[in-house]
Parts: sequence; structure tokens; C-alpha cells
Amino acid sequence: MDSVSLATLLEVCRRNSWRIASAESCTGGLLAAALTETPGSSDVFDCGYVVYSNQAKIHLLGVDEATIQAFGAVSCEVAADMSRSALRKTGSDFAASVTGIAGPGGSEFKPEGRVCFSVAGPDQVIETQTMEFGPLGRDQVRSRSVEHAIGMLLQLIHRHDVRR
Repeated sequence: MDSVSLATLLEVCRRNSWRIASAESCTGGLLAAALTETPGSSDVFDCGYVVYSNQAKIHLLGVDEATIQAFGAVSCEVAADMSRSALRKTGSDFAASVTGIAGPGGSEFKPEGRVCFSVAGPDQVIETQTMEFGPLGRDQVRSRSVEHAIGMLLQLIHRHDVRR
């Protein structure tokens, strides 16, 4: 992770007294780890959910089971539910979510390296993206996923930073 981007993210949130939450599946807590890597990040980071199974997504976050059945766990719809739920459950100002197939494996319809992201912010602003990282290997897909999620979060936070 680019330490400058992460430092900027934390500084902007700290300056605005904003809190961040995360909801992760395929990254297994790596996003929360990256967000808490910097000393003093407790001023900003509130809570992280690792919801690897569909049942955890449903029971811990409140993701709608019908959404998982209709679109699959690796979808922008589920990623949006994850970030929206993390925001609501924690009372944080911003949330980021990640769900995907880090590998090995995948299918014709959901190939290895497909990762869906969502960020949520004030007024339930929700943005989603799907990245096709390809079969880079599990470690690379997870690492790039963390970087991408932080990048999306930073862009959303910058748009809300009135004191730039």
C-alpha cells in the first residue's frame, strides 16, 4: 500500500473527525490491517468486519440473503450491501467493502481475480466497482484489492472534505 495515500486518508479523516469501518470477505482482514498500520489510526478507524462466509455476511452485517441468492456473493450488489450495513451498524462516517475470488479457482462466470468493491459515505452515498485482476495468485489479488479499496475510500473522502 502506498503509505502517502494511506497517510493522506488518515489525515483528512482526523482533521474532519471522521471514522471509517470496513467489511471484508476475500481480503480476510487485510484492509483493516492496512488502515490500522499507522500509529494513531485509532483516531480514525472504528471497526472491521471479516465476513468470509455468506452466513456471516447475512448474520453479522445484515446483508440481504435474497441479494446473495440473486447476484452471488461476488457482486457489486453484495459489496454495496456490505458497505451500507457496516456504515449503519457502526455509525461511522465512511465504510469500504471487498468481496471477490482471490484464488485459486473461480468459474466461467466468476473468474479468479474478480473482486467487487463498495464505498459508502454521508447521506448513504454508495459507489461500487468491479476489478478483474486476473489469476495473479492469491497474495497479489488480495494486496491489489486492499490498495484499490483504500484508493476508492480516499477519492470519496476527498470529495467530502470541505477544508481542502
